[in-house]
Amino acid sequence: MLEKKVVLVTGASSGIGEATARAFAREGYQVALAARRFDRLQALAEEIELTGGDAFPIAADVSKIEDIQKMVSETLEHYRQIDVLFNNAGFGRLDWLENLDPVEDIDTQIRVNLLGVIQTARAVLPNMLFRRKGHIINMASIAGLVATPTYTIYAASKFGMRGFTEALRREVGVYGIHVSGIYPGGVKTEFSDHARIRRKTGVTTPAVLRLTSEQVAEAVLRLVRRPRRTMIIPWPMTLFAWINALVPGLVDWVLDERFVKPERGL
Repeated sequence: MLEKKVVLVTGASSGIGEATARAFAREGYQVALAARRFDRLQALAEEIELTGGDAFPIAADVSKIEDIQKMVSETLEHYRQIDVLFNNAGFGRLDWLENLDPVEDIDTQIRVNLLGVIQTARAVLPNMLFRRKGHIINMASIAGLVATPTYTIYAASKFGMRGFTEALRREVGVYGIHVSGIYPGGVKTEFSDHARIRRKTGVTTPAVLRLTSEQVAEAVLRLVRRPRRTMIIPWPMTLFAWINALVPGLVDWVLDERFVKPERGL
């Protein structure tokens, strides 16, 4: 009998994490579900098990190192191994920097989006290093490649994640461990409900480019089947990232004229 693989999904109570957990379960993975909202995790675990899957819910807040350590130790105690870590937990608070709360919006966003990713990866590494295999997938964002107004702290966390992902990949690749970053554009999730977006212009990601959680989940599975350093979705976002890298002055001008001046009332 083939050994079943194990995936640990953080931020699994909704959106991309929830959809990805379902997708891994359909692929035959044993799924450790981690998030703060334990009631939602229990409901998802029951749903997965009713369809013949195997899921283990764990209450965890990735802004707290003790929760991260407990999450990983409980997963290893239950399943004995972690083959894939999907570092997905995160949130955004989008506003002008001077309007952001220094603790709730700035400090907490960095602790969850960046430090939580780093500490979770560090916690799972010993098991992967011992077994000489594994895959860590960090959920970044197009904001980790192109920083736009009102995204100062969110972009900082995702740019930091990008550097962490690249460095870690080069540290552990020789042990057979893959490390990937996935950079989606806009996704239809609860993100905007928590981001407290207030825009006069109503500017947002065009509907034709907006992804569903299920589309991102399928992209994560493709990364596991065929590991890559970086995945940007949907593909037009790759063009956007290249334009930003090659002609940043043009991007500055467009954002000034189409977004910053109208939003600031200038």
